[in-house]
Amino acid sequence: MGSHTDPWSARLAKAAEQRRADDGWRQRPMLSDVAPFIDFAGNDYLGLADDPRLAEAQAEAARRLGAGAKASHLVSGHLEIHERLERRLAQLTGRPRALLFSTGYMANLGVLQALCDRHTHVFQDRLNHASLIDGARLAGAPSRRFHHRDLKDLERLLTRAPDDTPTLVVSDGVFSMDGDVADVGGLAATTRRHGAWLMIDDAHGLGVLGDHGDGCVGRAHDRREVPVLVGTLGKALGSAGAFVAGDEALIDHLIQFARPYVYTTAQPPGVAAATLAALDILEAEPERRARLHERIADFRREAARLGLPLADSRTPIQPLVLGDNARIMRWAGRLARAGLRVGAIRAPTVPKGEARLRITLSAAHGDDALDALLDGLAACQREDRA
Repeated sequence: MGSHTDPWSARLAKAAEQRRADDGWRQRPMLSDVAPFIDFAGNDYLGLADDPRLAEAQAEAARRLGAGAKASHLVSGHLEIHERLERRLAQLTGRPRALLFSTGYMANLGVLQALCDRHTHVFQDRLNHASLIDGARLAGAPSRRFHHRDLKDLERLLTRAPDDTPTLVVSDGVFSMDGDVADVGGLAATTRRHGAWLMIDDAHGLGVLGDHGDGCVGRAHDRREVPVLVGTLGKALGSAGAFVAGDEALIDHLIQFARPYVYTTAQPPGVAAATLAALDILEAEPERRARLHERIADFRREAARLGLPLADSRTPIQPLVLGDNARIMRWAGRLARAGLRVGAIRAPTVPKGEARLRITLSAAHGDDALDALLDGLAACQREDRA
């Protein structure tokens, strides 16, 4: 037998070498079961992930219905508790129906794969989440990116699109790395003027924005304005999974044609029960949202006093753009040693030169936690000047 080189080993080694050279090597932080730090990196905006009522609801449903759903929704995995949750999510968002998915990534892949093909034109905000970009690629749909939150650029692109071609405009609701909010009304008016559909992924707005915690779309923009609405359950609602909300025809189409839905085991019943408990709390305790927005205002006021270069965000996502990868990692390490966990975000998640600390705030953060964060950031500033 002749000797052969292993092209795969060389390929993997080259990719790893390049990622390290770009100062972009990612590592999973190993955290203990009892976290010895204050979390300013997660997306538990209402402090529900640790609420004992969710844990109790999940445990009770697991004891009664089992730890897993055992099969896909279309085989034998669609339980009454899933149906009840879908009805509650439809009600929250002011839509006729909702459809559960196991993750937000799968929901976005499923929608775009089911709705689009090579004959469909897709226009996406330049800063959309990776799952939206990947969904269009999976569908094989010609996809163009318009400038971030730029309705004039979108209008220009739509004007050039053939009138007889199905067209979908896609945007995040709250942009996950910048914390700014899409102009949903402007997007809706522009898309309707051109006979296009609008899809909004409101992963980071659900539970946080809106009069009822229904997000930046919800009941303020009906299904004629936003025909396709995606939301996640593992952020402000503190559990796991995602959903798509829309009219009867859309949901029926996804059940028939969305491969990530058809070929995936249904969500564990305990997780659905935890989400139902979270929806009860969202409705009964609006003070959680009020407390969260107080925390955001408090942090921004004190950060401005320190001269920190915060982006213009009024949501729980507060990016501190420092630009340099080494500086980002130095600040994140300094904060970690002080018991503070923040997100250190570098390319390719954000463009080169826009590395940032992604600080996220929660209704569960008390004054002591906020003071510790601000003290830690001030210490990082002093260390840089030394």
